[in-house]
Amino acid sequence: MINQTYTSRIPIILIASLIVFSGILSGCSPTNLQSIFGSTPEVTDEVPGGEVSETQLEEESNLAEEESFILIEEIVVLLLFIAAIVGIVARRFRVPYTIGLVVIGLLLTLLPQVDITIQPTLILALLIPPIIFEGAFHLNINDLRRDIVPILTFAVPGVILTMAVVGALVSWGTGIPIIYALVFGAIVAAIDPVAVIALFRNIGVPKRLQVLLEGESLLNDGTSIVLYGLIITIAISGSEFNLFNSIVDFVRIAGGGFVIGLVLGALIAQIINVIDDYLIETTLTTILAYGSFLIAEEVFHVSGVLAVVGAGLIAGNVGPAGMSPTTRIVLFNFWEYAAFLANSFIFLLIGLQIELSALFNSWQVIAIAIIAVLIARAITIYGLAWVGRGIPFRWQHILNWGGLRGAISLALALSLPLILGETRNQLQLMTFGVVIFTLLVQGLSIGTLVRKLGISERSSVKEEYERRHARAIANQASYEHIEQMRQSGLISEHTWQSISPQLEKYNQVLVDATKEVITNHPELEAEEMEIALRETMQAQRSTLSSLLKDGVISDETYIQLVSEVDAALTSDILNWPEFLRQQSTSHFPVTRLLIAIIQEQDLENALSSLTKLGFYVTHLPSKGGFLGRRSITLLIGMAEGQEKVAYEALSSSCKKRVEYASSPLATGPVPLPNPIPVDVGGATILVFEIERYEQF
Repeated sequence: MINQTYTSRIPIILIASLIVFSGILSGCSPTNLQSIFGSTPEVTDEVPGGEVSETQLEEESNLAEEESFILIEEIVVLLLFIAAIVGIVARRFRVPYTIGLVVIGLLLTLLPQVDITIQPTLILALLIPPIIFEGAFHLNINDLRRDIVPILTFAVPGVILTMAVVGALVSWGTGIPIIYALVFGAIVAAIDPVAVIALFRNIGVPKRLQVLLEGESLLNDGTSIVLYGLIITIAISGSEFNLFNSIVDFVRIAGGGFVIGLVLGALIAQIINVIDDYLIETTLTTILAYGSFLIAEEVFHVSGVLAVVGAGLIAGNVGPAGMSPTTRIVLFNFWEYAAFLANSFIFLLIGLQIELSALFNSWQVIAIAIIAVLIARAITIYGLAWVGRGIPFRWQHILNWGGLRGAISLALALSLPLILGETRNQLQLMTFGVVIFTLLVQGLSIGTLVRKLGISERSSVKEEYERRHARAIANQASYEHIEQMRQSGLISEHTWQSISPQLEKYNQVLVDATKEVITNHPELEAEEMEIALRETMQAQRSTLSSLLKDGVISDETYIQLVSEVDAALTSDILNWPEFLRQQSTSHFPVTRLLIAIIQEQDLENALSSLTKLGFYVTHLPSKGGFLGRRSITLLIGMAEGQEKVAYEALSSSCKKRVEYASSPLATGPVPLPNPIPVDVGGATILVFEIERYEQF
């Protein structure tokens, strides 16, 4: 196994402070300080004749190993502290934390040096699995399936094309041998849209565009790592490139890894179905993430990364069905945290590895690398976007500019073997330069591009609501501030009595203006009520934890009550805003149950129409029709004779639309030449008489 030496640049004063603190806890000796700052302890105990005994040598060796471990522990703790500070600052300034990490990584290149040794294979085996698993775990497999053709096109042929274009341009522009330029092409072929996706969710980009970018990132990570492994083997061994053998190896390694991940994911999902312990279930998913990687790599010699992709998809889409609500909450939070740690360490380690002076001295090759990556991305997106379901041209601009490079590229650069010598350093510099450019330039400008292209689904109504709501909050804050000044004697009672009525009156005007927007647009009301109710649930959960800590309730009572709260937090069955609204408007006896199957797009309009009429409504997700589209089953409680009113409300709120059936749906021997339009929408309605209605 190749050993790799990292040259870190940790501020000496921070190291000293950390060592003093850790020395208090773990008995760190002065020898630790000497080893960390570069000096070696003198050997003073010698046997007669000036020779050191074997026992003393063994003790000194053990001491050196202990000091090395403590040093690594101290640096890990310090990196965690830096990552936490970056996260706090990023949240404060509302920017993705990966952008903050790359800035801090860049700043670390300015600091003094301390040498530690780490094995490069640990980068891939330890830090990559949580990043990949978390991405796959959170991706809805149904959303992925709908656009699997363009996603696979970008993730396989697109990655190969990117590697080839980048390799050719970099070799031509810098003089780097083509095989090493292809290694660099494989390294930067993996995109990392973490920063972009976070922004997309804030500005309301269409869900399909998010899935296209996330799905491509998830699959092309595995593809690029497989290509990296194949090309780096050729580069090191000096063997000749054989196209046929390379294709066979690629299919075997990529396909085999993915299948192994699916099998292991299904196996763990079955085990989880018979267990109800969130600690054990979380442990099982951890075993799955790392175990699938190790089994694929070490036992079957196929792609461990794609095994993690397959395992994560199954664990995230099949596993939760057998989990309790508490387990789902814990599991999702755990993997978000694990991915945050892995991302943080990768970004900070590359900062510890790179010399800032070397970055400046290599600005020309870095510029060539950036241009090559931009050209390759444009060729890939605009050249392959026609495959599968059509991607609007405006979306193609976003996919092109949103192809950021991040943790995976940095991890591959860190894992380059030392045998490459100076070429290794050059490839790392180019990779870091590309990542800095994509995150700081593309990442910070993608929001502006989305808005200029008019892709955001953020409505003018919501913007108006935010303006009115903000004015009301600001005016209320000013009223409370002036009142506090009056109570403190800073303004007179006379002045207070003169201005307070005006402030109260203006505040009521703003409150009424905000209420007007909400009542006229039920979707805004539902969103705000949902947030408020979830906050109440979170407050209940926090209070239960405090009661347990103070000994007011037992563990058994805590587990029971927290499970009830978690079930409410994760429930997709009951629409809480509509439920609360029903409580104040529904006063009739329920003797009829009307079941209506509607399209998912019509849910908000249908709920609004029905609840305004006082009907009791709940809804269940379902899938119906040969188009395989998501639909919603409404359960509507009503009194006898109200069926016609409900029917008219559904007819007015459920609109018909055109969908397209593709050729695989044909039943005859001849496939359909083109997709055919099909009218869908409206509602399928069934009515039943019921003997008793109970509300929980």
